Amino acid sequence: MGKAAASSCSGSTRGLVSLLSAVPCLACKQPPPSSRAAMSLSATSSEGPPLAAGPGSDTYKGWLFKWTNYLKGYQRRWFVLSNGLLSYYRTQAEMAHTCRGTINLSTAHIDTEDSCNIVLSNGGRTYHLKASSEVERQRWVTALELAKAKAIRMRDNQSDDSGDEEPASQSDKSELHSTLKNLSSKLEDLSTCNDLIAKHGAALQRSLSELENLKLPAESGEKIKAVNERATLFRITSNAMINACRDFLELAETHSRKWQRALQYEREQRTRLEETIEQLAKQHNSLERACRGAPGLAGNTVTRAPKAGNVLTVKGEASDEDEDTEYFDAMEDAPSFITVAADPTKHHRRTDSNLSGASEGRADDWNLEDSVFECSTRTSFDATGKDVVCKKSRRTRIPDKPNYSLNLWSIMKNCIGKELSKIPMPVNFNEPLSMLQRLTEDLEYHELLDKAVKCESSTEQMCFVAAFSVSSYSTTVHRTAKPFNPLLGETYELDRLDELGFRSLCEQVSHHPPAAAHHVYSRRGWTLWQEITIASKFRGKYLSIMPLGAIHLEFHSSGNHYIWRKVTSTVHNIIVGKLWIDQSGDIEIINYKSKDKCQLKFSPYSYFSRDVPRKVTGVVMDAEGKAHYVMSGTWDEKMECSKIVQSSMGCSSTEGKLPKTVYQTLSPKVLWKKYPLPDNAENMYYFSNLALILNEMEEGTAPTDSRLRPDQRLMENGKWDEANMEKQRLEEKQRAVRRKREAAAVVALEEGKDYEGYIPLWFERKVDPATGELICVYKGGYWEAKEKQDWSMCPSIF
Repeated sequence: MGKAAASSCSGSTRGLVSLLSAVPCLACKQPPPSSRAAMSLSATSSEGPPLAAGPGSDTYKGWLFKWTNYLKGYQRRWFVLSNGLLSYYRTQAEMAHTCRGTINLSTAHIDTEDSCNIVLSNGGRTYHLKASSEVERQRWVTALELAKAKAIRMRDNQSDDSGDEEPASQSDKSELHSTLKNLSSKLEDLSTCNDLIAKHGAALQRSLSELENLKLPAESGEKIKAVNERATLFRITSNAMINACRDFLELAETHSRKWQRALQYEREQRTRLEETIEQLAKQHNSLERACRGAPGLAGNTVTRAPKAGNVLTVKGEASDEDEDTEYFDAMEDAPSFITVAADPTKHHRRTDSNLSGASEGRADDWNLEDSVFECSTRTSFDATGKDVVCKKSRRTRIPDKPNYSLNLWSIMKNCIGKELSKIPMPVNFNEPLSMLQRLTEDLEYHELLDKAVKCESSTEQMCFVAAFSVSSYSTTVHRTAKPFNPLLGETYELDRLDELGFRSLCEQVSHHPPAAAHHVYSRRGWTLWQEITIASKFRGKYLSIMPLGAIHLEFHSSGNHYIWRKVTSTVHNIIVGKLWIDQSGDIEIINYKSKDKCQLKFSPYSYFSRDVPRKVTGVVMDAEGKAHYVMSGTWDEKMECSKIVQSSMGCSSTEGKLPKTVYQTLSPKVLWKKYPLPDNAENMYYFSNLALILNEMEEGTAPTDSRLRPDQRLMENGKWDEANMEKQRLEEKQRAVRRKREAAAVVALEEGKDYEGYIPLWFERKVDPATGELICVYKGGYWEAKEKQDWSMCPSIF
């Protein structure tokens, strides 16, 4: 995200321009100027045009300016684009011996900041480049886009070749024979067409000869002769085309076996190379463990490799530029622990003095078949799910979002520094869901809690609770629109007791500050409740959203009571650029019965960080502080859990920092993975499958239910003008009720009487025994009233 996300909305336009630039100009039978520029890349200095390896070559070379650090700024570098890789050198002479850095375009994001800048990002690596002019920048962007498209095609073709050698070989042979058969069929069609052309051409020439024998003016005879010559040329060209097709087929048949042998050889080479790399990774891992145990060695901070091989790299390694040291934000400081892969086939019983015996464990305790730690399978809100048979079919789409233009700055310029909940906003900034429905959306991955019920160990159960706490943010990655602020007394229910085993109820219990109470009961063994108050501040460039309040989760059989709080959400590029959202902060989950803890860290996005964006890490510890599991993943994709079999203290840092704990873990297991978005989600506010059904009308709900809110319903149906008018009416009605309540409070004060103020209908305020806070908890009565359809106590808010 970051700079790249700020202008990613222009990426599709640039892609379209690049595509159109490749279309030749029919009038002059030459490539258009932008296409020619892509084939002849220009340098970004005054030393001459760019270099290309030759006509049709994929290699481009030229000078660009690359950002190095805050001391040296942009430095002139020689860039080479070849085979989908962009490499750079300090000088042209360095191409023979030293490459300063390479970025793979197949997985890179290409973006432009202004008229001369180019930003390339690939995972944790980002290149900020600058051209000398906008024309030069566009030539580079065009070439990079074309090279990226080709690299993606090559990558996809290579991925199609993966798998076992023999079946793949047989498949390739079958595909080759099928291709040759199709070519033969097409050649027969061309031969038939050639016979017809020859037949009709001969007839045409006979007719022309007859015309020449007629007594016609001299001018007509010359024209007929010219037509006859053109017909002859046409027949000759057609014959040449057929002969060329036949030669091509014969050549393909001749070389098919040669191609097959070459392909088989390359696959065998790749297999041997993969085996060699695997052996090297294991040896490297063993050497790292031996190095940590050896005395007198300088300490280096090691970080975990992204794959299961766990090849360790030293954080202090040389940069891709030896002297141009890159400077990073303080956000990129290493976490307080380090994970190292352990050998699952061995029992760790090391007696080194720096090992913590309290964290030793048996590797064979980590049993995938017998443990509840398995990949989560979808059991809810999925039309294709097989685990649960829904008794009622739910909708799978809503009307497409209309395209309304709005002057954002004219509205937001007067809102800087103010509480967002107190600002009247048009529905153009909203999505057709209320905040109560967004709270209910936290239950999308409720099956994590169903699995947690089955855990015998409280620390295992904590892992699922931690994954559940992270999963609630997965729906926010594209959801930058704000939900409707609920009216005071507004409710929302989601009754899935028969289908999924739980029922949920939300009520807006306060208007200023806005607060919503939420209660969920599951017959599968757990209860969740929370009261969330949203505090938000608009700071011009970004909007900070701070959820206040604790989330409580209790399991019926064990009595384990977990409490945690949400992190801060930040919406960036409010005024200019494409909106994007980030989550940052810490979550501490505490089991108030067993005193187990889980510390989760949501790393904020940084321009200069090499970490994976949206990263979440954490450790699950028992009451004595012994670490049992390491949590890792991203809040928008998945969370994994790794069992700790041994821990040790790292070497003391040379910079005076405290040593970090090193955890040896078994292979990670996926606890939670995000469900894919439904088709056409980009036109449906990026709603998930659950979000699509939250506003679906249901019978028997309370008259205060969010589904019945008229402005929200009009917005969902695409009638935004009517929705804005209805929104103003509802807000004015709410203000009138509040003024009456304030007047009653003044009268009570003058008479010396107590005034209770607004009292929630289905919730009541109590002191929480665990935290000592005053919290709204469900007092009962709603589901009984629904069963009787007695809503006489409900206020008229709509």
